Amino acid sequence: MNTFHEPISGRAHWVYTHPQAESLNRHLLQVGRAALAEEYELTVSDLYAERFNPTLGEHDLGSLSGAGGNLAELTGEAYARGEVEPEVRREQERLAASELLVLQFPLWWYGPPAMLKGWIDRVLQTGFAQGDVDDSTGLPRRYGDGRLMGRKALIIVTAGDDSRTLGPRGISGDLESLLFPLTHGALWYVGIETLDLHVVYDADGLGADGREQEAARLTSRIAGLREECARPYRRMLGGDYDRSTRALIDSVHPGRTDLTIHRVS
Repeated sequence: MNTFHEPISGRAHWVYTHPQAESLNRHLLQVGRAALAEEYELTVSDLYAERFNPTLGEHDLGSLSGAGGNLAELTGEAYARGEVEPEVRREQERLAASELLVLQFPLWWYGPPAMLKGWIDRVLQTGFAQGDVDDSTGLPRRYGDGRLMGRKALIIVTAGDDSRTLGPRGISGDLESLLFPLTHGALWYVGIETLDLHVVYDADGLGADGREQEAARLTSRIAGLREECARPYRRMLGGDYDRSTRALIDSVHPGRTDLTIHRVS
């Protein structure tokens, strides 16, 4: 059985993660939310400004705090009991209602800020975002088959390096691979499809003209979002993965180990 959260057409939720009020990211948020609000009914969560607590802990277990046991199972039980912290419940309600999720953040130490990781840890809770089992196979419903199917996500990321340094042969690593834990390991895990990344490279060196060029590029991207196709990741129960090992079957890209093998060619 899959308890599916039906999104509302025309709703979007923007999760913004940057601590400074006078930043490039703030500027992009302001122009981006204005553009998106022309097409969607929009909610925005400014995690730093709202002092969102990114730490998953005993406070997320409700009356089960101190009970001991598997943390994921305990948070799932807390969700079933309705014992969810108000700030987490608010985010879950906003996400459940939206057909589009926007995640905006700077690249820090080659990953999202801890604040956003904490948002994922607490909001994509067992019982809310995942935890169902497929009746016919007995396998967990993950990777394209979670409770948040029917949604797309746009990831907006600013990076200090240029596109070559963060490219397939760059010393900093390929950005697509660096963010695979987010696009595939978190979002696709619960059924959310991701659009191509929206990356602002050389963010630290942009002058006033560069900032406005990036603002215009983001506005243009947002105007065409409804026509974009999401990246075609493979579904766990789609036949490409061995059901006992959950690894790709031998006939799919034999010998290859790069992360792009998890996309449908």
